[in-house]
Amino acid sequence: MSTESGDDESYDYDYLVIGAGSGGIASARRAASYGAKVAVVEKGRLGGTCVNVGCVPKKVMWNAASIAETLHDMKHYGFSGYDSDAISFDWGFIKENRDKYIVRLNGIYERNMANSGVHSILGTASFSEGAKGVVVKPDDGSDPVTYKAKNVLIATGGYPTLPDGEGIREHAISSDGFFELEELPGKAVVVGAGYIAVELAGVLQALGTDTSLVVRKGKAMREFDDMIADTLDDEMQRQGINIYRNTNGVKKIELDSDGLKIVTLNNGEVIGGVDTVLIATGRSPLVEPLNLPDAGIKQRDGGYVVTDEYSATNVDGVFALGDVCGNVELTPMAIAAGRRLADRLFGGPEWKDAKVSYDNVPTVVFSHPPVGTIGLTEAQAIEKYGEGNVKIYKSKFSNLYYGPWQVEADDKPKTAMKLVCAGKDELVVGLHVIGMGADEMLQGFGIAMKMGATKADFDACVAIHPTASEEFVTMFPWGLSNQVTGAKHSPLNGAPSPEPSI
Repeated sequence: MSTESGDDESYDYDYLVIGAGSGGIASARRAASYGAKVAVVEKGRLGGTCVNVGCVPKKVMWNAASIAETLHDMKHYGFSGYDSDAISFDWGFIKENRDKYIVRLNGIYERNMANSGVHSILGTASFSEGAKGVVVKPDDGSDPVTYKAKNVLIATGGYPTLPDGEGIREHAISSDGFFELEELPGKAVVVGAGYIAVELAGVLQALGTDTSLVVRKGKAMREFDDMIADTLDDEMQRQGINIYRNTNGVKKIELDSDGLKIVTLNNGEVIGGVDTVLIATGRSPLVEPLNLPDAGIKQRDGGYVVTDEYSATNVDGVFALGDVCGNVELTPMAIAAGRRLADRLFGGPEWKDAKVSYDNVPTVVFSHPPVGTIGLTEAQAIEKYGEGNVKIYKSKFSNLYYGPWQVEADDKPKTAMKLVCAGKDELVVGLHVIGMGADEMLQGFGIAMKMGATKADFDACVAIHPTASEEFVTMFPWGLSNQVTGAKHSPLNGAPSPEPSI
């Protein structure tokens, strides 16, 4: 069972991964592709947060909410019947089919690991003193087993946390609990100002729940560009979401005589007759079972594992990545970091310096409407480069989809876009969009920004009409920026397309 290292110490595995989320599995499979002997320890369902109680089931519910919005809009295109009994929504139906889909994904992960030669160990892992081994307490109740590995990866992810307060833990659910709801709430209170809170509030409201959003300060999404936060705030109100501001959070949750919840906020406001209270105020790294202090593995505030740019902890042979580190907590980021770590450890000399960049990471918030963002906000760019060195291009309009609507222009949902440019060459250092289709347009612009695109490069790309995304390559004034390219092969001034090296 053991393998030999160069110093004659025997190991059970070349690579032992703790946590079978997207990042851990991606790293394990890449390591196995190089011939390493690999195992993954997991105590729950394969796929981690993203697959089971995160990105994937959330997107299913966002799709359902988007269909509900389309049905609501159909009268503007000549379709009738929305107000009749012909259209209904069955929460139990979509929940059952969503859950079946997740089970299929769990099975795909299991088969992919097996096909890659990765050994699966079921149980709860912790480090032995001094990180000399990993002790796994099996799920079946049998005696703990200690494994030794030349390299160990911590990829345990995170979990939602609930604040203190009378009745909060007894009467509220977390974002995980949202996916356990058996029926659509009649009235819900969502607490939080981050992307999880606005996503789930948007889903509930679109599907018919009387939804309130409770934010601690003046608005949600405060860490995003002001244009994004302000536009989303307007759109949520237009959709009918009740926003409670400057509340400083929830003080207590009680039950009334009918078993419904009474939510008292710290500013004295009270929301009654509530079916479901969903708390989405924060997440913490899942580190408690790991025994990190005794292993000598450094952590920072909040319990996050401290790593360098190569995902290495302060203990030789122990690495960490993903949400457990608290640096760009996105599934694709963890996957990329996991694969690059495996490349560096097992891929040979050509990969000895392999690592990922945590800069200019595109991300989408599946709110209603969706948000796409990459790079610096306007405020961050000004702070970094100075106000005189930053130029802003922005646009706000109604998507052509809303063109036939016979309503006042101010009542139509808005799309807002912003390019944040810096320096004489007007390098695009931030790109922000909210509106229909934002989720699907961002990936390509992310590639352009990673390659160093300037405003002139954006203008050099001919628009696709009629689309919303064309606005990014026609921002006024078009074509008058300093004609400097960030490209290896200039696209400016009618230059010919590049040719491959043969």
